[in-house]
Amino acid sequence: MELFVEIVVSICLLGGAAFALVGSIGLARLPDFYMRLHGPAKASTLGVGGMVIGSTIFFSTRGNGLSLHEILVVVFLFITAPISAHIVAKAALHLQLPTVARTRRPENKS
Repeated sequence: MELFVEIVVSICLLGGAAFALVGSIGLARLPDFYMRLHGPAKASTLGVGGMVIGSTIFFSTRGNGLSLHEILVVVFLFITAPISAHIVAKAALHLQLPTVARTRRPENKS
């Protein structure tokens, strides 16, 4: 059973680290603000979620029962990350930040 738990924790940690890496690369490499916002808001959230789930599994099997602290971190992260990304994107639209030609902008329907 120990080997199985270690394999599952390793998969969660490696998967989470891969998502966080992709989000970080997207933040550094994408050409405009709106595209840069997408990387950390989506991929990094999944990355941190995967790593925290791996931590939850590890400490739940080593300790005196289910470790709920990490689960609360994931819940708050999944609630706050999309909301903060939405607010930042709305502020960028209000400020009319410049975009590259590939970025789709909402039509101005007045």
